[in-house]
Amino acid sequence: MKLKYLEGFAKDQLHGIILPFWRKYSVDNKYGGFYGQINDDLSVENRAEKGLVLNARILWTFSAVCGKFKNPSDKAMADRAYHYLQNYYYDKENGGYFWSLTFDGKPIEVKKQIYAQAFVIYGLSEYYRVTRDQKVLDQAIQLFNLVEEKSFDTSGKGYIEACTREWEEIENLRLSPKDMNEKKSQNTHLHVLEAYTNLYSVWPDPFLKRQLEGLIRVFADHIIHADDHHLILFFDEDWNPKSSLISYGHDIEGSWLLHEAALVTENDKLIKSVEKISLKIVKAATEGYIEEGAMLYENDREGRHHDDELEWWAQAEAVVGYLNAYLITQENDYLEKACSIAYFIDKYIADREKGEWFFRVNRNGNPILKHEKAGFWKCPYHNTRACLEILYRTELLNNNP
Repeated sequence: MKLKYLEGFAKDQLHGIILPFWRKYSVDNKYGGFYGQINDDLSVENRAEKGLVLNARILWTFSAVCGKFKNPSDKAMADRAYHYLQNYYYDKENGGYFWSLTFDGKPIEVKKQIYAQAFVIYGLSEYYRVTRDQKVLDQAIQLFNLVEEKSFDTSGKGYIEACTREWEEIENLRLSPKDMNEKKSQNTHLHVLEAYTNLYSVWPDPFLKRQLEGLIRVFADHIIHADDHHLILFFDEDWNPKSSLISYGHDIEGSWLLHEAALVTENDKLIKSVEKISLKIVKAATEGYIEEGAMLYENDREGRHHDDELEWWAQAEAVVGYLNAYLITQENDYLEKACSIAYFIDKYIADREKGEWFFRVNRNGNPILKHEKAGFWKCPYHNTRACLEILYRTELLNNNP
């Protein structure tokens, strides 16, 4: 019954709430691509800058759902995202992709943020899976090679956060104003891992496999705290921790992305090792699971910072993380938690009136309406991906009870 509930939840969220919103409201027919910001009341900020992360995530999202459901309207959305990416974000002089554009497609921030380059690789590899266009795969491979050449730290391993437009050292490495200005971060490495996993699934290159396995080891050796198994968020160049914050959403997201990465390598020893690590991370993340059936946003190891608001993406990742833990262990508590969070999402976070999900709600489930419905960071990625991952895992479990 619980697996059937999760399967129905995923299909309803995708087809009834998430995808129709983006098809209907996000397309910028005047200036091309997609609007940079849509407010909670569905008003559009017509002059909002257009972020690379949003465009790349739309490319991944509609490529992935097109591959799953074969809907021509989803293929059209993926095509639109791909062509806008290549025509406006791509740096024809230096390679790589600009961080952001004006509302009418002119570069604003031209630095090469590795986090965003990773999402381009992620989106291009998924678009290739749908189109089988060799040019698209070549673009993903070219960007992979560029990231390896310009960002990979050959001495300390891992990836430096950002470079200038010309791929030189840069002073401001921050992904966003709230982030620390440090050389390395958990967040960037998590999404490089995700991108490389997806690229390897369509291009099983030996060097890419070596880098992917090395990235998994970077998590085991540096990013996962040896004692409490939370993911450490920021580091200097030599992997000295610089942050005491705990992000429960990144913990639970990392638990299943690491497992997925290990699985794609088909390295049995690595898979077994990562399964153990993954479950330790899930246990750590469960400190953020609350009685309302939801996942808190963040805390810190000293207990000085506690955020009671519930953010949409952390709930999406928690459903997948707990369902993945159930897939590994068959322990019913993990399935119960996955269902509880899905129920909380369906009741409080999914916006059945206007579509999509609310950015944040409080513990009582009341929406906090000061945030956008779509924007620089609010994309159809975490929730769409969660639904697709739920469908994938419930199918596995139903076929192998």
